Amino acid sequence: MGGEITNPALSEKLQNLLKTEGGEGFLGQFISNLLVVFLIVAALAAFFMLIIGGIQWILSGGDKTATEAARGRITSAVVGLLLAFAAWAIILLIQKFLGITILGEAVKLPLLSP
Repeated sequence: MGGEITNPALSEKLQNLLKTEGGEGFLGQFISNLLVVFLIVAALAAFFMLIIGGIQWILSGGDKTATEAARGRITSAVVGLLLAFAAWAIILLIQKFLGITILGEAVKLPLLSP
């Protein structure tokens, strides 16, 4: 007794892919890493759009349409940055309240860490 429960309909390769060792299998780690990469890329893209909007504003030279375009780009970048950080914070709260690991052990918020 006490053996591992497996699905005989799945191939051995798929069972090894889904096997959990220490609470996380390959698929769990892959999704976790994919989420971290997505959040980093989203934050970097928003930051660079903010920089581009600032440069566009400086180079507008008082032209009303160019200034409005720059303002729109800056506003969109700030909203995107806030959404990226909100998604990160929500994932950390889910980790804390449900006791699961989504982003891995390396990503911790000091106020929520024990």
